[in-house]
Amino acid sequence: MSKNFFFKLKISENKARRGEVITAHGAIQTPAFMPVGTAATVKAMKISDVKKSGAEIILGNTYHLMLRPTAELIEQLGGLHKFSGWQGPILTDSGGFQVMSLSKIRKISDEGVEFSSHIDGAKHFVTPEKSIEIQYKLGSDITMIFDECVQFPATYDQAKQAMERSLLWAARSKSAFQKRAGYGIFGIVQGSTFPDLRKVSSEKLVEIGFDGYAIGGLAVGEGQEVMFEVLDYSVEFLPEDKPRYLMGVGKPSDIVGAVLRGIDMFDCVIPTRSGRTGQAFVRSGTINIRNAKYRDDPNPLDKKCVCYACQNHSRAYLHHLVKANEILGSMLLSEHNIFYYQDLMKEIREAIEEKKFGEFAQKFPQNETLA
Repeated sequence: MSKNFFFKLKISENKARRGEVITAHGAIQTPAFMPVGTAATVKAMKISDVKKSGAEIILGNTYHLMLRPTAELIEQLGGLHKFSGWQGPILTDSGGFQVMSLSKIRKISDEGVEFSSHIDGAKHFVTPEKSIEIQYKLGSDITMIFDECVQFPATYDQAKQAMERSLLWAARSKSAFQKRAGYGIFGIVQGSTFPDLRKVSSEKLVEIGFDGYAIGGLAVGEGQEVMFEVLDYSVEFLPEDKPRYLMGVGKPSDIVGAVLRGIDMFDCVIPTRSGRTGQAFVRSGTINIRNAKYRDDPNPLDKKCVCYACQNHSRAYLHHLVKANEILGSMLLSEHNIFYYQDLMKEIREAIEEKKFGEFAQKFPQNETLA
């Protein structure tokens, strides 16, 4: 628990990077995918199964946990690690995106954001200092600054105002962060799809000085092509010796393309959300297990997968569970998808180590929808 928080870059292949992040609760091999445990749980999965998948870090969310069960209660019960049973590193999103997307009413100023809870309508006021305090109470290994995320599309003026406010909040977030061995704080680059705004945001954040840098304001409806365009220039503004985190991304082809452009860390609800709607990720793309052709299919979802579903059940059985609305169907598909994502990250890391990631990315299926 005494090790300092740091990032070690082990090997590069063009822009793709193979590294390691050291935290108070263990090391994270990068590129890494963080299963989303928004409310102190990765939906429809036991913590032991998340660990078996190969995941080394999970994500929690400040907005959701401050509302229910409250950061104060989690702190009283020993912090988020003890509360959830996950003993590895935890990153907590600061809540800025959820304030934008979920709150019923919000009033934003340079001081902070007043919003109404999506749960019961109760009013709350969150400042950068409050967000950092909540994350401290949760015991987050990686704290995220409080930022303002704009919807897509945004006008230049809207993006500029949100970026400048986010910089103001970044400095206040850094000041409020309590340094401890093995714990870090990441800045978040904003600026929508405007290169000059992304450049200013990055440069000012680097001046403030953070343990890592996230690229925010993407995966909000702009599409993969535009996202990749933004990454192509945004990564150039960030330091080589710090981890780079692309927030809220994404589909497997998004991840492969982003690693190709120099990203180290990812999170997304897609694997578990897809699992709850009958969609499974496999080596050749994705399948919708609800489709009639799987009714009598004796094969596993993916012959190369070692998850419980693939080792013990057929597509026919999973089809039956999902069509019958059995909870087990959501559980097995969610677990499989998390295993698939962790297998993908392992394959990416190995390809970079072997200097074959360019070839890997070229062969990777871009069409993720099969019958």
